[in-house]
Amino acid sequence: MTLLTSSNFARPDDAFRAIVEAHRGLTEAQSADFDAALVLVLANHVGDIDVLREAIALAKRRTLDASQQQQQQQQ
Repeated sequence: MTLLTSSNFARPDDAFRAIVEAHRGLTEAQSADFDAALVLVLANHVGDIDVLREAIALAKRRTLDASQQQQQQQQ
C-alpha cells in the first residue's frame, strides 16, 4: 500500500468541517486527547506500518516546514 496524499474525499471541505466541529466545546487538553485518539483509530484502520511511518514522516516534515515559515515571517 502507498500513502495517498491527494484528497480522497468527494467533498474534502465536509471532512475538514467534521473534524473542526468535533473539537467544538472541548478544552485544549480534551482537544489534544481527541486528536491523539483519532490518529490511533485511523492508524489502526490503515493497518500498514510502512504507510503509517511514511505518514508520520510527512506530517512531521510539514509541521517543521510550517514552523520555519512562521519564524521567517516574524523576522
